[in-house]
Amino acid sequence: MALKKKKKAKKAVKKLVRKKIRKPVKKTVKRKSTPKKKSALRKKPALKKPVKPEGKLIGAVTHYFPHVQAAVIKLKAPLSMGEVIKVKGHTTDLSQAVISMQIDRVDISNAKKGDEIGLQVSSRVRQGDKVYKL
Repeated sequence: MALKKKKKAKKAVKKLVRKKIRKPVKKTVKRKSTPKKKSALRKKPALKKPVKPEGKLIGAVTHYFPHVQAAVIKLKAPLSMGEVIKVKGHTTDLSQAVISMQIDRVDISNAKKGDEIGLQVSSRVRQGDKVYKL
């Protein structure tokens, strides 16, 4: 039989560990914030107020029918045939005389406050446009 060779035990080797040197950290003291003067605060630019067209607000456009060029208007004041109105909106600026006015497809000559009328218009108007009497 062959002799078994004994394995030699490995010797433990100590490794040198370098310690990191910590630099001292300077502590900062938080100062109490002092209120800034009003003049030092940045002023917001003033908002431009929309320029109101001359005339009295009489209603708003609630719907537009492009195939017949008619607008549905909810009135806040009375309106009659022949009066000059102005429709003003974000992209709309239209002035015209009232030539055709209807309620439920029936021609009328006068409309009172609270009525929802159909009005023939000469160009496109949009929902939410304001209607003024000149």
